[in-house]
Amino acid sequence: MEEPINSDLVPCTKPQVLYRCKKCRRIVASKEQIVPHEQGGGQQCFKWKKRSGDSYHQIPECSSIFVEPMKWMEALEEGHVEQKLQCIGCKARLGSFNWSGMQCNCGAWVTPAFQLHKSRLDESLI
Repeated sequence: MEEPINSDLVPCTKPQVLYRCKKCRRIVASKEQIVPHEQGGGQQCFKWKKRSGDSYHQIPECSSIFVEPMKWMEALEEGHVEQKLQCIGCKARLGSFNWSGMQCNCGAWVTPAFQLHKSRLDESLI
C-alpha cells in the first residue's frame, strides 16, 4: 500500500508576478516588493473639491501599486523628498514618490509612498 504524500515535503512553486515598464519592458518591481494597503473609503476620503458626484459611494479599484524603495529609483539617490519616478531604461514616467505619504485613488493613505501607475506597467508571470 502506498503512503500518502506529505504536503510539507513537496515544494510549492507559485508563479512569480513581475511588473515591467510598458514602453521598454524593463523589470521595475515584483509581487514581493508590493506594499499592501487597506482599501480606503472611496470618494468620501477626498477633499470636497476632489469628489465627483456620481461615484461618491463607489470605491474604485486601485489604479496604482505601492512598492518598497528600490535601487533603480534615481530620485532617491539624489536625496529628494518627493519626485516623479522614471524608468531607468527609457525615462518613461512610471509614478511618483513622497516620503510623507500619498493618497491612493481608493482613498487610503500610504506612508511613505512609492507609487507606480498600473497603466504604465505590464504585469507578467514567470
